[in-house]
Amino acid sequence: MCRPLEQDRRSAQGQTSGCRVVDHGYFLLFESMLDSVLYARDHYLADGGSVYPDLCNLSLAAVGDTQRHQDRIAFWDDVYGFNMACMKKAVVPEASVEVLKADALISEPAVIQTLDCNRVCLSELEFATDFCLKITNTTECTAVVGYFDIFFDKGCGNKVSFSTSPQVTKTHWKQTVFLLDTPMSVQAGEELQGKINVRKNKKDPRSLLVTLELRDRKQTYSL
Repeated sequence: MCRPLEQDRRSAQGQTSGCRVVDHGYFLLFESMLDSVLYARDHYLADGGSVYPDLCNLSLAAVGDTQRHQDRIAFWDDVYGFNMACMKKAVVPEASVEVLKADALISEPAVIQTLDCNRVCLSELEFATDFCLKITNTTECTAVVGYFDIFFDKGCGNKVSFSTSPQVTKTHWKQTVFLLDTPMSVQAGEELQGKINVRKNKKDPRSLLVTLELRDRKQTYSL
């Protein structure tokens, strides 16, 4: 999970002055991978050392993909003539990890959390915050997508960043999609206000529970 940047810079106590993170989870926090990074930082990083990448942003954006919603959710209203809408209660709460097309985005992204890997505490990996999505298309909002960006910033003459956004080359982490139960009409220029609560699942700390509130709707998703 965490490796020294230069083997010969280890101290006699087995500490290292630089640490490179080689894994993040889906939606940045899935599988508690950052927990392990923070443990390594607190136990093995020498005073004055740094963790890289040092900054991580977690972002949300609105999605308008009626065909995807039809295939995953509305499909259950008529399954070869049978109304199986009761299945939505099981399908909607499951966040999906997939590659989203850039043209499915219907809002500007909103950063909901910034983590400084050299300072963040374990408790801060669970959080609740408000957000605002500025809508760019008059259409139906069918989902909210989450993704992360990472930065090599502190003390770097040549600063480097890496994104898992739908607008860049796809990565192993893809994107995390939270489908709405029913589509929501939105207007270009509208500011869609929402709240998000991200917490670990007490029954399985490696997984997450994400609660989204949009307008008068509230849904908890598992990841």
